[in-house]
Amino acid sequence: MNFNSHSAIAGKHAFLSPSNYHWVNYNDQKLEARYHSARAAAKGTALHDLAHNAITLGVKLSKADPTLSMYVNDAINYKMTVEQPLFYSDNCFGHADTISFRRGVLRIHDLKTGITPASVHQIEVYAAIFCLEYGIDPYSIKMEFRIYQSGTVHKYEGDPEVVEKIMDRIVDFDNQLEQMKEDY
Repeated sequence: MNFNSHSAIAGKHAFLSPSNYHWVNYNDQKLEARYHSARAAAKGTALHDLAHNAITLGVKLSKADPTLSMYVNDAINYKMTVEQPLFYSDNCFGHADTISFRRGVLRIHDLKTGITPASVHQIEVYAAIFCLEYGIDPYSIKMEFRIYQSGTVHKYEGDPEVVEKIMDRIVDFDNQLEQMKEDY
């Protein structure tokens, strides 16, 4: 059999994909809700890509989209690094939307494009991974976290006690996972 070559779909996933087969049990309303959710996620990804490019190029944005422009312009003003990988182990790593560490101040900003209220916990985990990766005591630095969502900037002062607890949890869980891998 000579199978058809579908080079145009290489690396892509269909909305009605066999690997995500739960759609076979959807009703019309569930299909529509999942479609809108997927579109919102795709828009969020595109906005993150736009922000990444604008920050990298140093192009400040106008107030047409206040959330995006505040996020991009602040990242440029603070000379932040975009989509910086933070790595503790193969079990614990991530990419901070924007991050900087200067003069003893760790800044981590997160852009949220959805409507679900965001939590600072994600940024606290980034801070914990940063401190573990670079051997920094969270009590020895100042931490400023920001979440940009729905036209608002939520500012948080990082709590070194919270970050240290997350660091301890990361180390403990990482050790447990490594032991599980060995036992398996």
